[in-house]
Amino acid sequence: MFPSFAVNSLFIPWDFVLILAFFGIVLPWRGAARIKRILAKPEMTARDRFTLYGSTILFQWLIVVIVAWRCAARAVRPEDLGIAASDPWRIAWTSIVLTGILCVNQVFGLRRITKLPAEKRGSLFAITEKIMPRTRPELLVYTALACTAGISEEFLYRGFVFMAFVRVVINYGSPYASAAILSSAWFSVAHLYQGRRGLITTFVVGIIFVSLRIWTGSLLPAVIAHIGIDLTIGICASRFLGKV
Repeated sequence: MFPSFAVNSLFIPWDFVLILAFFGIVLPWRGAARIKRILAKPEMTARDRFTLYGSTILFQWLIVVIVAWRCAARAVRPEDLGIAASDPWRIAWTSIVLTGILCVNQVFGLRRITKLPAEKRGSLFAITEKIMPRTRPELLVYTALACTAGISEEFLYRGFVFMAFVRVVINYGSPYASAAILSSAWFSVAHLYQGRRGLITTFVVGIIFVSLRIWTGSLLPAVIAHIGIDLTIGICASRFLGKV
């Protein structure tokens, strides 16, 4: 069953416009600035990683609270945000299959990259190598970060941003397809710091996640897969490099 949206006009509230602008301008700038500071360090300490994990968790939950507040104020339905389960069985098996495929692909990709010489691994993996957990306490906090990222980013991009763009294009042909492309582009821009390869990868992942969000009517498959991918990276990257 495909989701239905309780909108029938081009109207999009001013606060939704501000949130979309924040996601499209401020978040990419902030991400690029943080990554620049990280790469400038010869090596990150455990304290640096704990600070990075903790500040990111707090920041993402703060955004979720603000967006949820504005959605409630505008009477946005849970169905429109993908947080109402209409077909539990479809959601369950889709979550299992999607997470399994993406995590296995991630493991093989990480193993291949870590076997390359350091100078050929690329700037994106250089970031990954610096911020990945090295000890059990770091892994525990990183797990909280992965869960936060999976829940918050899917709610924000496959929930709110997708819903907002559906409002804009609802009176045009194929509104779900158009909103899927636009929300995936917004998600990709937020990862501008990852470079061209990262932009392409996050756009493709965004398309996959939003397509399943449309098909199942739920964010849950994307949330579980997102958490699974982040945890796979956190657990495997440092181990394959022999840094744990």
